[in-house]
Amino acid sequence: MAPSAIAIPPPDSGSARLAVRAGEPPIATTTLRVGGMTCGACVSAVESGFKAVDGVQSVSVSLVMERAVVVHDIDAISADGVREIVEDRGFEAEVLSSDMRSPATKSSAGAGSMASTTVAIEGMTCGACTSAVEGGFKGVDGVLKFNISLLAERAVVTHDTTKLSAAQIAQIIDDRGFDATIVSTVSESRDRSGSFSTAQLSVYGSPDATAAKRLEDTLRALPGVAAVSLSLANDRLTVTHQPAITGLRAVVEAVEALGFNALLADGQDNNAQLESLAKTREITEWRSAFRTSLCFAVPVFIMGMVLPMLMPALDFGAWSLVPGLYLGDVICLFLTIPVQFGIGNRFYVSAYKSIRHGAPTMDVLVILGTSCAFFFSLLSMMVSLLVPPYSRPSTIFDTSTMLITFITLGRYMENRAKGQTSKALSRLMSLAPSMATIYADPIAVEKAAEAWAKSPRGPVTPTTPRIGTTSYDQREVATELLQVGDMVIIRPGDKIPADGAVVRGETYVDESMVTGEAIPVKKRVGDSVIGGTVNGNGRFDFRVTRAGNDTQLSQIVRLVQDAQTARAPIQQLADTLAGYFVPTIIILGLCTFVSWMVLSHVLPHPPKIFLQNASGGKIMVCVKLCISVIVFACPCALGLATPTAVMVGTGIGAEHGILIKGGGALERTTKVTQVVLDKTGTLTHGKMNVARTTLATAWATNDWRRRLWWSIVGLTEMGSEHPIGKALRRRL
Repeated sequence: MAPSAIAIPPPDSGSARLAVRAGEPPIATTTLRVGGMTCGACVSAVESGFKAVDGVQSVSVSLVMERAVVVHDIDAISADGVREIVEDRGFEAEVLSSDMRSPATKSSAGAGSMASTTVAIEGMTCGACTSAVEGGFKGVDGVLKFNISLLAERAVVTHDTTKLSAAQIAQIIDDRGFDATIVSTVSESRDRSGSFSTAQLSVYGSPDATAAKRLEDTLRALPGVAAVSLSLANDRLTVTHQPAITGLRAVVEAVEALGFNALLADGQDNNAQLESLAKTREITEWRSAFRTSLCFAVPVFIMGMVLPMLMPALDFGAWSLVPGLYLGDVICLFLTIPVQFGIGNRFYVSAYKSIRHGAPTMDVLVILGTSCAFFFSLLSMMVSLLVPPYSRPSTIFDTSTMLITFITLGRYMENRAKGQTSKALSRLMSLAPSMATIYADPIAVEKAAEAWAKSPRGPVTPTTPRIGTTSYDQREVATELLQVGDMVIIRPGDKIPADGAVVRGETYVDESMVTGEAIPVKKRVGDSVIGGTVNGNGRFDFRVTRAGNDTQLSQIVRLVQDAQTARAPIQQLADTLAGYFVPTIIILGLCTFVSWMVLSHVLPHPPKIFLQNASGGKIMVCVKLCISVIVFACPCALGLATPTAVMVGTGIGAEHGILIKGGGALERTTKVTQVVLDKTGTLTHGKMNVARTTLATAWATNDWRRRLWWSIVGLTEMGSEHPIGKALRRRL
């Protein structure tokens, strides 16, 4: 990209934006974390929010991963605008990253207009939610392909960035009532030399307006930095830069040089992603909600059901405070209010937003059932208090409290199950170490390593290059801050943090996590090493050639994530049915109420339950029947079954070195009749075993000599970590 194609915005612009030549709009891929999605209808609600939004080229939402990825024109809509669209749909949204690029020439514009945006979505619980999100992208210009995963809480949208931006994708998802967080946007253009990346950092040190301006001016002066924006509201720094010119570590060091501390935002932190996969926050929230609801529901159940039916002599709730008002009903009312409108508030908010956008979710069924029970009980109390003979009303407060309690228990168990299904992916993400040791002056160290390789082996002389002098000081940095060209020190047993080439030393590296081969591979100067693999007993230095999201490990993780996001054909059918499930159940519930109301008055001999005083009358029985239809119909199993199978299958496959490219490929294996396999790590167990032993005649003459021989072998291999040594120890 020619330098004239980029214009650095003025310091008071307040946004990270590139100005490019006319006809070449700057395209950004914004990744958001979306909180609050519970089902496929929530995903559909988020996606539909981006319909007809100018500048949005594509949107991708994942329910399980709770991510939304939007590719957008930043001149038409900014990353903050994307976040606001998601929030307007009723979900929590946080911008994790926004990668910016602009085509260098018209010839490359077409090649770079295609992008794949990944979005994490929170709040989806069933197939109806995914259908709601997917419905938001029907008819949206620029969307070429759309995949959504309920279990992974993630959506992937392949789109034309000139027509649909990442921010618009997130906004569409937000408008559907789900929290969308853009995870990444990857351009299909291979020329990334002029690409821009937008990083977000948390700045500590309470900068004021003057310090913020000084910080922005300092960062703008760095080569390759196109735009800088510091929000004083949350101390969040957004930097748009060219990683090939100025790496992220240089930006962090510039911030620290001004007296502040800077850390990558949680969205770019591997630990935050692992916590998201494990559903730690969701599990804690729903467990707390369940326990609180249970504390209120149990007393209501005892007073409303147990005492009147099983122990009427102990039913103190039958005491009349005033004519028509009874102690038990008053206590149950006050115990139900915190559950119905406190714990149940999240259901009301979610249901309102989904109905507003015409995409009802499971929360609508919950609210209809519990609200009918609560307000009918309240109405019964008012009628009993105002209308003679002031008899005790038939209330069903226990229905409201127990239903919400069971729903919170179900959500708690659901999130625990989701966290278990992503264990394989979490283990893959944990392969890379969190910290790495590098040399402060990589160029000088590389020259010294070359001289060391050429020098004769012998006593150290004053002219022998020496690693560890003042010029070659070491420092520890976070793995995500590694840059291409860094010289990394690897000690025995260390995990390799990035891809690179050995410049000094020799060792054996365990690459079984990539190749499945049990025998460690010997590495010499010039050999390549792979991030996430484990060093043996040697010490070596290597030069980073690929870091961050470009490493082979990151590509494997992305492949597994994409596979868990891609929907199988049968899952698409299930999500389509789930989209019609909720309104169908509501209609059936209303039909049940109307039908039994008519039959109970028309039939000469209706069922006895309609005539019993303990049932509360015909209206009460019809209301209970209607509520039963609504609350016991849950599309969660319909929407979760297939994505759960896909996520578990692809995760276990990745754990065993088999990468499955999506649910469609997994489904097609049912028709496979012949398979061609590479034996290494696939057909084998991935570890060596002793198949046969042959001893020399001198050692095999008697049992004592044989035992002595194996004792010597065992002592020799006692501390060995080599696969052959381990095999010999197992043989003993």
